[in-house]
Amino acid sequence: MSTQYYEGVGRRKRATARVRIYPGGSGNILINDKAAEEFLTRENDVNRVLEPLRATGMEKALNVTVHVRGGGITGQADAICLGMARALVKLNPELRSVLRAEGDLLTRDPRVKERKKPGLKRARKAPTYTKR
Repeated sequence: MSTQYYEGVGRRKRATARVRIYPGGSGNILINDKAAEEFLTRENDVNRVLEPLRATGMEKALNVTVHVRGGGITGQADAICLGMARALVKLNPELRSVLRAEGDLLTRDPRVKERKKPGLKRARKAPTYTKR
């Protein structure tokens, strides 16, 4: 791979992904030193990761390396998607409007797990009320 790269960081729930895109590649995607299809076993997750590349038409024009940790598989896929979109904007700032229009790929999903509160079974589930 060439030494020039563009980097983007994506987060979702507890997952963090550091994505590097290398221009002039052949379309290889390595996630934690594994092929994307090998690392992400669900087809929906693979499609989610490829979404920014498909929206900009650069599927076969870039090589991508990803280091992702934390969270679950789907959270990691969403973090990779956001990181890849941010890296593409660094590569070419004119792609921002394309990525915004294509399902808002540049927006971080703020939803995280709600904490458990004292006196409750889970975040909001209260113990069953008994009169006697």
